[in-house]
Amino acid sequence: MSVIVSDRRTLIVGLGRTGLSCVRYLSEQGRSVAVADSRTNPPGLKELHENWPEVPVHLGEFGPSLFAGFSELIVSPGISVAEPAIAAAAQQGALIRGDIDLFAEVADAPVVAITGSNGKTTVTTLLGEMAKAAGRNVQVGGNIGTPALDLLGKGADLYILEVSSFQLETTDALNAVAATVLNVSDDHMDRYPDKMAYFQAKQRVYRGCKNAVVNLDDALSTPMARDNVRFLCFGFNRVNPDTFSTRDDNQGTWITFGFDNLLLASEFKLMGRHNVSNVMAALALGHAAGLPMPVMLDVAREFCGLPHRCEFIRNLDGVDYINDSKGTNVGATVAAIESLAPDHGKVILIAGGDGKGADFAPLAGPVSECCRAVVLIGRDAGAISSALGQDVEKIQADSIAQAVTIAREVASAGDRVLLSPACASFDMFKDYNDRGEQFRALVEAL
Repeated sequence: MSVIVSDRRTLIVGLGRTGLSCVRYLSEQGRSVAVADSRTNPPGLKELHENWPEVPVHLGEFGPSLFAGFSELIVSPGISVAEPAIAAAAQQGALIRGDIDLFAEVADAPVVAITGSNGKTTVTTLLGEMAKAAGRNVQVGGNIGTPALDLLGKGADLYILEVSSFQLETTDALNAVAATVLNVSDDHMDRYPDKMAYFQAKQRVYRGCKNAVVNLDDALSTPMARDNVRFLCFGFNRVNPDTFSTRDDNQGTWITFGFDNLLLASEFKLMGRHNVSNVMAALALGHAAGLPMPVMLDVAREFCGLPHRCEFIRNLDGVDYINDSKGTNVGATVAAIESLAPDHGKVILIAGGDGKGADFAPLAGPVSECCRAVVLIGRDAGAISSALGQDVEKIQADSIAQAVTIAREVASAGDRVLLSPACASFDMFKDYNDRGEQFRALVEAL
């Protein structure tokens, strides 16, 4: 462990992909930086030593005096700004920032910013494909894929960023051409003292934006500050000017803009009612960013979605198997259950893991209405079981393999087996990708 010298004025707190992108960017600007990480062997340490051997590094516990002497802390999203050492530095006058804040002050093209508890990766990816199809030099990243600072310098004429509440905590103003909070449900309650604090972090995405894209089906999507902001809206059965909505007729469910029909929901390949909402959000954001509607509609028709997000795996003996491993919070799982409940049959839900302090009570209604049984795994299986009450059969499984076996035994033709855990995965898996890949392999082997 190297000792950090206090004449360094900028300290990057937390390594990993985001921390490395900050080191790269600030070093290219000629800035003198140091790095601190509470882990003894954080991701990216080898690359840091190889490419920036002159950068001092502190590894291990953050002591109260560690950050003294630094005028600026660039905090990675995985580290709370409430960390005592960071809070102490702020009290002493240090500026607390993040990579999105650094990006925003130099972005050389319009920015579309997308946050929300659920759907943000799907919307970000879909919108990126729409922009590419429209011939735009678009750079897509942020909380997914490429860190925001690594998108710079590539000649972009449009940036599309997924941003998390953690990133927004340290962002002053993104000044986006279009921004949205897709939805807000309980998540990361192990990080925030209450839902209001989480909501307030999400709201920072609207700071300085020109167009706020508002989900009319979620009141918490609406900006608290409305001065000099144009509203574009989306929501089910809300046909109005400047609104992307739905209308039903004898052909099915139309997505509309204003009073005009755009495309039938049956025309696109994404599964579930919640993905109709995601398509409406992408169209609204793209419209605000100046993308041509015909191109966006063509892309929406062909977009197949992302792995581990309500991903159809196979039908076996009349039962559909759906991988929604990315359903890492209660809101995502509620949306998946309600969207994917079959017209004939029931859902067999596989759920559980690390609940991150969430309240599982909102699962009870959809589960009672839509589920034949719930197979529970992981650390918070007991908490979910208690929240669901006695209206549904609940079965404990010791592993994902056992859960799949039980689900197959319980399911009847016409049912859907849905992995949508409502929890993070780290108690049993490397991450949600690992969880989803194991589920897929087990289902394919049945």
